[in-house]
Amino acid sequence: MPPAIEELVVHKDAKGKQRVDRINYEICVLRELRERLRCKEIWVVGADRYRNPDEDLPQDFDVKRESYYDELGQPHDVEAFIAGLQETMRAALDTLDRGLAKNPSVTVQPNGRIVVSPLVALPEPVHLVGLKGELVQRWPMTSLIDILKETDLRVGITPQFASSTSHEALDPEMFQRRLLLCLYGLGTNAGLKRIANGDHGESVADLRYVLRRYVRREPLRQAIADVVNATFRARRLDIWGEGTTACASDSKKFGVWDQNLLTERHIRYRGPGVMIYWHVERGAVCVYSQLKSCSSSEVAAMMEGVLRHCTEMTVERQYVDSHGQSEVGFAFSHLLGFQLLPRLKGISRQKLYRPDTGAPESYPSLQPVLTRPIRWDLIRQQYDEMIKYATALRLGTADAESILRRFTRDAPQHPTYQALAELGKVVKTIFLCRYLHMEALRREIHDGLNVVENWNSANGFIFYGKGGEISTNRRDEQELAVLSLHLLPSSLVYINTLMLQRVLVEPAWMASMTTNDLRGLTPLIYTHVNPYGTFSLNLAERLELDSDEAAA
Repeated sequence: MPPAIEELVVHKDAKGKQRVDRINYEICVLRELRERLRCKEIWVVGADRYRNPDEDLPQDFDVKRESYYDELGQPHDVEAFIAGLQETMRAALDTLDRGLAKNPSVTVQPNGRIVVSPLVALPEPVHLVGLKGELVQRWPMTSLIDILKETDLRVGITPQFASSTSHEALDPEMFQRRLLLCLYGLGTNAGLKRIANGDHGESVADLRYVLRRYVRREPLRQAIADVVNATFRARRLDIWGEGTTACASDSKKFGVWDQNLLTERHIRYRGPGVMIYWHVERGAVCVYSQLKSCSSSEVAAMMEGVLRHCTEMTVERQYVDSHGQSEVGFAFSHLLGFQLLPRLKGISRQKLYRPDTGAPESYPSLQPVLTRPIRWDLIRQQYDEMIKYATALRLGTADAESILRRFTRDAPQHPTYQALAELGKVVKTIFLCRYLHMEALRREIHDGLNVVENWNSANGFIFYGKGGEISTNRRDEQELAVLSLHLLPSSLVYINTLMLQRVLVEPAWMASMTTNDLRGLTPLIYTHVNPYGTFSLNLAERLELDSDEAAA
């Protein structure tokens, strides 16, 4: 039991005898049971999520060991794996040590603090305001539902939604209209009742029928993937540049009614809610979204998005903030073949690890921030086990959340955890050396995370209904709302891409675009969009409020 509540469990009665409060003791037992189940120190026989942790790992690893190593791109011999890491680590430390004296932006203080100067603002793009004004002039106050409709007509997302039964008699055009209205009502959080009060002739009962029978999670994800892939294919290289393999991820808290088991009070943002974790590509295209509880691991959410997105994009560089990284996260990112590039909030407190023992005088400029050597023997002993867990993540035999719960600071005695932590220290040291040495890398990470912030702003613009609070407490309905929200700005980005290319294909506009203009160009703009509906004002019309007798 926690020491802070020990006196509530064990206390003395009037006669001085020790007594155990049974209810408080059982609460302590249940809390401890929950934590042990989460990290799978104990498990439930026959369960799925809380099953034996050995069942999460590939059962045929001994037979397919070489193929699993090849699929991860890792050497079969642990000595070759360690030698490559040591060489890269020495080179990164040596480069930072030699370049520190000529680096005006980074200082290592004698007290062991790292000081990094803020990035200098780049020149403001001069023609982007005029370009946005051109969109407003050519497509003034474009309705958001028309953007969704045009996306469907061009990409064809309606065929993804098949009936859950074998027979369907709905007219295709009627079904398409009702489906788009349902997705629009969910994605804006306006609700089906308000959407039904339009001039389209569909009742709320008709919309609820389509929602209940057709709208499910898997077709929505496939529709989103189709729109994202269509956006990638529609891009012109002379405007947007080469295809990118970089992605940024971050979470946003949405308020939710507090009667759902997934709903929790967020420590930083306060209030009950859920967390939606977005993976947004450098060109403002969101490739994956997840509905999570506020206390769930952002590191696990980051890895799930990299591994599970169903788009044509290959993620090789992943930008996150401080909450999306950890030493174990660095280790798994290296094993899975992508670079984890965080913007660390506590950069002044970071330490660099030594690659070798017996060389305390190496890297003289970095002495105040250097700490102990890496324990390579731990990595050497647990190499196969680390590859097993990385393979389980890649194949999806276990989700990242359940695996990472085993490797937390609450269970440091786990030998594979210790090896992953050492590997994470190696990869993080290499990253920190490059991060401190290269201002271009710091700016790249900063720019990538700004794209996610812009995405969150667009979500606030679109998800306006009910004050932006999800009003259902059913998990499946919350997921449908989140995925519908994902679909709407994805459609907006697709249509905006076509609109911007329609303008920039004109020689006069393209010739006026500078390097800074192309750098700041983004399809995630909505100054020309009306998400609310049609507004009309006729001063000659009056509301019928008075009775005929009063009017007489």
